[in-house]
Amino acid sequence: MIIKSFNKILIANRGEIAVRIMKTAKKLGISSVAIYSEVDLESYHVRFADEAFCIGEQELNDTYLNVDKIISVALKSGCDAIHPGYGFLSESPILVDACNKAGITFIGPDIEAITLMGNKIEARNFVRKTGVPMTEGITGDTEHLLKNANKIKYPILVKAAAGGGGKGMRIVNDPKMLREILETTSREALNYFGDGTIYIEKYIEEPRHIEFQVIGDNYGNVIHLFERECTIQRRYQKIIEEAPSPTLTPEVRNKMGKSAVDIAKGVGYNSVGTIEFLVDNDLNYYFLEMNTRIQVEHPVTELVTGIDLVEEQIYIAAGNKLRLKQEEVKQSGNAIESRIYAEDPANNFLPHPGLISLLLFPEGKNIRIDSSIDRVTTIHSFFDPMISKLIVWEKTRDKAIELSIKSLKEFVIHGIKTNITFLINVLEHPTFRENKLSTKFCDEHIDDILTEEIIAKKKIGDEIPIISLALYTLNNNKEKNNNNTWDRIGYWRNSMNLGFKCDKDEVTLEILSLCSTEIIFAFNKKILKINNPHISKNKVEFKLNNKLYTAFISADKHGAFDVSINGLIFNVKRNDLLFLDTDYDSNNEDMEGSLFAPMPGKVIKINVEKGDKVSRGKVLLVVEAMKMENNIIASQDAIVDKVAVNVGDMVDADVQLVVLEEIK
Repeated sequence: MIIKSFNKILIANRGEIAVRIMKTAKKLGISSVAIYSEVDLESYHVRFADEAFCIGEQELNDTYLNVDKIISVALKSGCDAIHPGYGFLSESPILVDACNKAGITFIGPDIEAITLMGNKIEARNFVRKTGVPMTEGITGDTEHLLKNANKIKYPILVKAAAGGGGKGMRIVNDPKMLREILETTSREALNYFGDGTIYIEKYIEEPRHIEFQVIGDNYGNVIHLFERECTIQRRYQKIIEEAPSPTLTPEVRNKMGKSAVDIAKGVGYNSVGTIEFLVDNDLNYYFLEMNTRIQVEHPVTELVTGIDLVEEQIYIAAGNKLRLKQEEVKQSGNAIESRIYAEDPANNFLPHPGLISLLLFPEGKNIRIDSSIDRVTTIHSFFDPMISKLIVWEKTRDKAIELSIKSLKEFVIHGIKTNITFLINVLEHPTFRENKLSTKFCDEHIDDILTEEIIAKKKIGDEIPIISLALYTLNNNKEKNNNNTWDRIGYWRNSMNLGFKCDKDEVTLEILSLCSTEIIFAFNKKILKINNPHISKNKVEFKLNNKLYTAFISADKHGAFDVSINGLIFNVKRNDLLFLDTDYDSNNEDMEGSLFAPMPGKVIKINVEKGDKVSRGKVLLVVEAMKMENNIIASQDAIVDKVAVNVGDMVDADVQLVVLEEIK
């Protein structure tokens, strides 16, 4: 049998999914072409591709959402196919139509399936006819939704018709907030998906989110590759996924699998896709949506089935028959995916772009990293904050959890805030281990998950990160930059004190003895004997009280160091290292009453002007960063003294936005 294939594929995407697709293309002997915006010039996907073409500056509509430019590059570079990845134009009938007209194969479903199932409203209408249960919903324009929302008992969900990946979805508990949430969700949907249509549906209390992977070809064959449990979410977006689901019984699994295949067959589905369900406490399931593309969490299915989903996509798009039969697909072992985001969990998961100062990936058997980065780089505010995925496989769920935790503790990112520690604490949480979960897990347990980080830091104490930095700076021969006072005056006495600041604590470490195999410190009236220290680039290992410690260390330009121990990051500074620092003057009166941008982003809405009287909690303006809207809120009753920005302005972190004057 002759296997059809492609010669060259353009990947109409960026980041980790672009690299992921390119890896399979290389495996199949297919050349890959990347597109990129100017801000992505040094990105991993650009360097990994066989060819790369810049298609604009930074605006998405001018780059990754510009169909004309993408088709032009594909034709110019001689591509015979385009793979859209996920997000952006992956579920766009416009791109499919443009490919068809240009004689280029779209690696995905046909335009009819994308049009029907890509619109969540039309998809619900179609699936309702199949008899698969679904939640109650209402469609229409904003005024119609406002008028009829009371027909559904609160809480309700506001969702983007063209949405997916957790984008364009908000829960409403209070009818008074409905109008504002409808407007915000519609605006976000228009910006991210190019379609501002929204609808509302009943929100199921304590649901689980379980999805089935389906594959269909152009000859009417459709199978499923079993399920993924995607219940752990924040901001309605998945952060941990696993396969198989620890929730389903064999009977429910078979029934849901059949429903998924029936839906896919009904629409004549001819690619890789996902049928998503909500499952209640009694294991009743409800159709949620169909994603007509590859999913972010597809690797967990690959690890438990041994099937390369991107390869199957390419194989089917080239015109081949599905080479898998349902009875041949088996699940083996357990896989868990943890999504790494540039965000601050302690600050409502606010995106945290910036310069990465140290990047180290975990290594070992059954560990897979899908990443948008492969070296120290800048994470920009223009894109989604997900930067990497850690996927592990083990024979049992408990072992997969343990391997995930171990690997996350070795996944080091310095310079920006990430959710790595948060993920560790979720995986270690008894409720997760016992699978007593719902999609509200993060909301319900956020306080104890964040508190666990504080407790874990206290257990380690200040002494371990301080000793780690002392060893690193005292023994690192590369530190000869004249910033260190001791490099200039020498070690002129046997006993000397080092001053440190660890997080917020000022402490002193006394050196009593230095030799290659044993170093003796005095700290808080305790004698600490360090045995067999090993110092390498960005890493320190040593034994204290017969316990082995490993620390990963990097410095910033102000002389502060990030010290990672067991997935926890301590900010440590050695007071005798002389660096210039440019902290804000806290006594500057101009700073008083000011509100600053919490991260780099774009001002998309301003609700106030000079002289307005505002109440505490009022949304003053909205800053979009990493494709999420972030409200800038008045912290007190006040009068607006100054609005320092305009709609459309790009602002850096800590740029002054609004000045408030206290009401006297």
